Amino acid sequence: MKLTNVGGFFGSGHPKTEMFMKLVKFLGTALVALSFSAPSFAQQAAGGQPDQVDQLAQMVGLSDDQQTEIRGILDEMQGKIGQLRQEAQQIQQQMQAEIKADYDEAAIRENAEELGDLTGEIAALSTLMQAKVDSVFTQEQRDELDKRMQQMQQQMQQQRQMMQQQQQQGQ
Repeated sequence: MKLTNVGGFFGSGHPKTEMFMKLVKFLGTALVALSFSAPSFAQQAAGGQPDQVDQLAQMVGLSDDQQTEIRGILDEMQGKIGQLRQEAQQIQQQMQAEIKADYDEAAIRENAEELGDLTGEIAALSTLMQAKVDSVFTQEQRDELDKRMQQMQQQMQQQRQMMQQQQQQGQ
């Protein structure tokens, strides 16, 4: 299964939970996008918490060389993606500023086109990052990752069902 959704690039929430949920989501695709922001990544590592590469290493048994290679891929790609996200946020702000009585349709359309181009490039870089990370895994590691992600998805589905039942009972 390939990751096609690039959503979540502009969102924010509780950093630890958000990073872990994004990790779970991307791992669920078996292609590991791991496109978290570099500052959050650094904050988590500095706080003594295992980072996403450490978590992945524990999950599928990455060698030290594999971990180093994946960290290099993430460092390179996250920098590029981070710059594009900043540009996209600026364009979104410009578009938001055009929501007024004397709007400039040409500026809105130009910004929208540029935002589309940036979003497309973010999607391309994210997919390339996934492919590069995936190429580091052995087939056994991919199989183990798939197995673990299926288990996690089943657990999450069960939790959702339990929550829905509790909500229905509470009404």
